[in-house]
Amino acid sequence: MLRLQVVFLVFAALIGVIIVRLFYIQALSPDKFASNDYLRTVRINPLRGSITDRNGEPLVINETRYLFYAEPKNIEQDIDDLIQDIDAVLEIGEATLEAKFDTDKLWIPVDRDISYEHKEDIEKLDVYGLGFEETTRRYYPEASLAAHLVGFVGKDDDGDSVGYFGVEGYYNRDLEGLPGILKTERDVLGRPIVIGTQDKLKGENGRELQLTIDKNTQRIAKDKLDAAINRYEAASGCVTVADPHTLEILAMTCLPDFDPAQYYEFTEKEFRNPIVSDIFEPGSIFKPLVVAAALEEGAVKATDTYKEEGPIKIGSYYIRTWNDEYNGKIDISRILQTSSNVGMVYIGEQLGNEKLLEYYDLYGFGQNTGIDIQGEIPSFFKSQWYPIDYATSTFGQGVAVTQIQMLTAFAALVNDGWIIEPHVVKKMISEEGEIREVKSEKKRQILSEKTSKSIRKMLKETVQHGEAKWDVPEGYEIGGKTGTAQIAVEGAYDASQTNASFIGFAPVNHPKFVMLVTLHQPQASPWASETAAPLFFDIAKDLIVEYNISPN
Repeated sequence: MLRLQVVFLVFAALIGVIIVRLFYIQALSPDKFASNDYLRTVRINPLRGSITDRNGEPLVINETRYLFYAEPKNIEQDIDDLIQDIDAVLEIGEATLEAKFDTDKLWIPVDRDISYEHKEDIEKLDVYGLGFEETTRRYYPEASLAAHLVGFVGKDDDGDSVGYFGVEGYYNRDLEGLPGILKTERDVLGRPIVIGTQDKLKGENGRELQLTIDKNTQRIAKDKLDAAINRYEAASGCVTVADPHTLEILAMTCLPDFDPAQYYEFTEKEFRNPIVSDIFEPGSIFKPLVVAAALEEGAVKATDTYKEEGPIKIGSYYIRTWNDEYNGKIDISRILQTSSNVGMVYIGEQLGNEKLLEYYDLYGFGQNTGIDIQGEIPSFFKSQWYPIDYATSTFGQGVAVTQIQMLTAFAALVNDGWIIEPHVVKKMISEEGEIREVKSEKKRQILSEKTSKSIRKMLKETVQHGEAKWDVPEGYEIGGKTGTAQIAVEGAYDASQTNASFIGFAPVNHPKFVMLVTLHQPQASPWASETAAPLFFDIAKDLIVEYNISPN
């Protein structure tokens, strides 16, 4: 009887302890236990979408990596010995590993990015309590071929992957997809309970982006640009090639650039894409835009002439030709051929200041083009204009634009007058194979077909009969214009520092491409005719072959 009483008291005591514990959890400290330490929620990261060129050639893909973790309470081996063994494989420092191994925690990340080879080496240690989760990182089969264009994937403040710059930044939401969630019930040792809760919410992998870029065109542009920067001792340079009828970007490259796989070794200065994020004074490549506007408004006719006699005075300023030489009676086409500043002031006066500003707005200056690359700026156009500002703007001085704005405006000269929104993504493809094409958007027609045909002819004559002679491929008609703009330093122009540029297209009658090349501060020569123009024609010769363009 006494034994039964003792057993009864023991059971009663145990039941009492359980009741007290349950009362404490449910009534006195519900917030402390609301998270349910036995129910672990794991985020299932989706695969980030790959990026290819227009022909499906990979530019950015995913590489399998592994998150290496430990469960200290499940590890029976001596921690100090284990740290030495792990460091022999990963070589990240024993002190670093010691700081990570908090024995009070059920789970700790040891290294978030290890290779398959390192994973195998650690598995050979055969230690219970060490594990791996498969993850991915970006891999660039073409290295930095299109670094400014694609951008890179880094980490945000929470340690999550996020795209920065280029299309990685602009299309981050489409590329990253939607994460899934896995809820698993675990025991006190952190092991899954087989018959417990096992809920899985499926995510969605990111969309694949197929760009408008042609990998071969991109390589031609970058290799030729690299050679030109070295040849002409330029500080930097850019090349942009587009289809003038769709404004699909076929190549976009600037040097120096960066390695997207090692982005953390570079600064934001290298990440910025100068084509969309920097402004410059275009110089004489701006002149055809003003001529086209004057032709469209009937302010001048192609057959009109102007008597170029000497410098002209605007207020207290004198405007001269670039070489201070004057040719007497010249027609409108010859004004472009000789790149006459005084001739351009005459054309601007015929057009009128109000119409001049109206066309600058129609061309899209001071506005975003809408290109799908992170980091585009609208450029700056002054709100208050003086007589000298109107005059100098006609030859591209005193105005600042971005290269993508300049290319978009110039394309309207050769595509029958249309301002088209430029873009670098051709289509997006979902995990299920659903395709969403990115269509070219015509914004407005600002020039007639007649004006477009007339200005194309003038730009062909500018190449044929200009002051400089270039290596134009025999049998082909190419139109274009040089631009040499002095760089403003501390409020004054420095004649020894220039931006050299050339913008052109081919063939003249049915343009297949339009291209803008720029060289910043070339030391071999300050003149675009001796630096940027040869670079343009060097690339154009290869593009004629690449696109199988027939001679005239």
